Amino acid sequence: MDIQKNSEAQPAQLDQNEAVLAPELGNYLNYRLFLNDFYLYRKKISKNDLRPYNYQFFSAAANIKSPNYLKMIIEGRRNLSEDMIGKFGRALSLSKDQTEEFRILVRMNQSEDTSERNIFLKTLSEFRVEQKLKSGQIDRRAWEKIPNWTAWVILAVVDQPSAQVRMSDLRAILRDKASEDEIEKAVSGLLGSGQLSRDSRGLLRRGRAHSETPEDVPVALVRKLQAQLMYLGLESLYHDAPTEREFGTLTLNLTKDEFAEIKFKLRQMRKAIHKDTSIARMKTAGERVYQLNIQLFPVTDKITAVNADAQNEAQAEVTDTRSVESLLQAASDAARIFIDHTQ
Repeated sequence: MDIQKNSEAQPAQLDQNEAVLAPELGNYLNYRLFLNDFYLYRKKISKNDLRPYNYQFFSAAANIKSPNYLKMIIEGRRNLSEDMIGKFGRALSLSKDQTEEFRILVRMNQSEDTSERNIFLKTLSEFRVEQKLKSGQIDRRAWEKIPNWTAWVILAVVDQPSAQVRMSDLRAILRDKASEDEIEKAVSGLLGSGQLSRDSRGLLRRGRAHSETPEDVPVALVRKLQAQLMYLGLESLYHDAPTEREFGTLTLNLTKDEFAEIKFKLRQMRKAIHKDTSIARMKTAGERVYQLNIQLFPVTDKITAVNADAQNEAQAEVTDTRSVESLLQAASDAARIFIDHTQ
């Protein structure tokens, strides 16, 4: 499987000098930013009212005694409890489903454990996708035509003439990472599309070559597939022996051009590996299906550049330090020569 698609930009803070729309919860991965944008939105649309919107209005709507509680939450000085999540949902005029979405988002943001945050992110992604399917924002028929991670792995398993795989074997081969229903649904979809076939002995065979991933695949689906595969990687970190996997990390400080160059090299490497293994499978059978995930992402905002004067001063300090060190070394050498000659 080879999935590559650009992600949607994250929402920025609302500009109070421009016309604004009500912030949509589904566009946010930070509940404090959502609350801040909600507050700015309500404040702006009520600026000409006799009593413009303020923190006290929100507290009253949430039935909270503290008039600045929302401000403390936005600034990160307080966390939301389970009870407060419900009160905030009412003050934000969220529906039942939206309140549940808000609850998952809050739990994800407030969790201090990285693994737990990943689980909440996966849950949030799946919840939002289901809501878009219900509302018709994503066409369910088009969605179901695109294979999920289970289907991609099954295709890789049977992608060689010598494979002796039956439907009943798949759950054990997949190491119980997929349920019987998920496997059955994946196989049924692949058989229906012709990407998979079943011979007279009941063995699963690769059908015609699967079509390229279409350009109009919903971003939500691409994200869901990538998140599922990355989550499988997280499971492997804890379940598989180091001799059966390769995990490595590298933290880098890069310029924009260096990032672009590394990104290009990673894409070329991914294509080369895919090409080489595809050629190899024409000659010999594979033994096991592996998943290769490649990630390169920012962990900080852009670092403010040092101005020229400060940079020159810093360089001068380094030069001065080196000069002093050179003088000290020269003096030390001279003293050593003098001592040697007097002995």
